[in-house]
Amino acid sequence: MTTRGITVLAGGLKETQEITRLAEAAGFDAAWSGEFLHRSGIVSAAAMAAATTRIGVGTSIAYAVGRSPLVLANDARFLDEMSDGRFTLGLGTGTRRMMTDWHGVPDPDGPASRIEELVPLLRRLWRLHEGPVRHQGRFYSVDIIPTAEIEPPLRADIPVYTAGVNPRMIEAAGRVAAGLICHPTITSRYLDDVARPAIARGAAKAGRSPGDVRLMGIVICSIAGDTASARREAAAQIAFYAAPKAYGPVMEAAGFGREAAAVREAFRAGDHRAMIEAVSDAMLDEMAVAGTADEVRDALPALEQRYDHAALYSPSFTLTPERVAENTRAIIETFAR
Repeated sequence: MTTRGITVLAGGLKETQEITRLAEAAGFDAAWSGEFLHRSGIVSAAAMAAATTRIGVGTSIAYAVGRSPLVLANDARFLDEMSDGRFTLGLGTGTRRMMTDWHGVPDPDGPASRIEELVPLLRRLWRLHEGPVRHQGRFYSVDIIPTAEIEPPLRADIPVYTAGVNPRMIEAAGRVAAGLICHPTITSRYLDDVARPAIARGAAKAGRSPGDVRLMGIVICSIAGDTASARREAAAQIAFYAAPKAYGPVMEAAGFGREAAAVREAFRAGDHRAMIEAVSDAMLDEMAVAGTADEVRDALPALEQRYDHAALYSPSFTLTPERVAENTRAIIETFAR
């Protein structure tokens, strides 16, 4: 059975805590924090953990660049302690431009190889109480000898999920991660034709079973009093994700290359309306649930059954922060258990 979570993107830390408490009271299995130009996934997850007692908390995602392996390991170690073992570390590298322009990474090549090197290193750093950690790799160099007694972490192994869209990044999850964080634009066709085979290739290289890698899907969800408004909000978010040229192969493989090309053309022209209108009904129904509360409640099972865990996610592109918060609360109310 698919477990269900909520992605918390609305407002500041107080609003983040409030929404997470609501999700916990409503019986959601997990709450996930995001990270972007103006938002820290790590600090948000700490606020969520401090405000709750039962619900799982995780990052979806925290950037795997811009923090040293030791800092990232310690952040995860203390988040797991703060949450009494409820924490999942979700990592992603972002695009090449994010890596270079946002995080100052001098070598953005090989993001999948970077993840494959980082995740096992993090696991060693969580067990620093067992002895020195020495590592010389392509991306990371670590030489740490503990100079004092170190308490063991709450859990020796904290679950690590990695985000991936292209086959090579998905393969990395198959090799080193406990789960794959699936992008909102991933469809059933893309899962079957591209993602699952890539997971299997990665798992085989590591001597693992593909079944060891859980699938977490981020599902765009918009709820409004009228269906047309909700669908337009969801289409806007899909258009936002389809606009970068890097997602062209993903759209082609999913059967939506024509729509994505139209979105990119409208984006270059700065025409948000045309971007939204380029998203077809078929594309929207494959990547989102949108409509009245009853319509969304009926539509979600068909999408979330693809995944082991589905994190519902409010659109934000073209929406006010107030509307994002309103929609997030509507999602929680609609799917309360």
